[in-house]
Amino acid sequence: MSKQIVYTDQAPAPIGPYSQAVKINVASPASMLFVSGQVAIDVAAQGDIQAETQKVMENIGAILKAAGMDFSNIVKSSIFVKDMNNFAAINEVYGQFFTTQPPARETVEVARLPKDVNVEISVIAI
Repeated sequence: MSKQIVYTDQAPAPIGPYSQAVKINVASPASMLFVSGQVAIDVAAQGDIQAETQKVMENIGAILKAAGMDFSNIVKSSIFVKDMNNFAAINEVYGQFFTTQPPARETVEVARLPKDVNVEISVIAI
């Protein structure tokens, strides 16, 4: 098994001791990509949950691209939200990235997220 750190300047740099993503090769040519939770710091300040979600998904897309993957490779996602009342608005944007065969997912309401954003999404891709 080999491990590769994936980084792109098209998504926010980590704000702590973690990588944007880690890609592992488990059996040639298969590989798995674990993308750290992505947030939209600048957009969060605007208070538009759909714009914030859009930016988060764009960040994820940039990291996937840097790893030679795209949204069709995602098999699992985790969504963390500050207010579950935003669930439908988040789903509206999120769903645009998965028009067929969406990944498995959970959505969890949390008390607070890094940099006081409103949504954070992490994914696993194969």
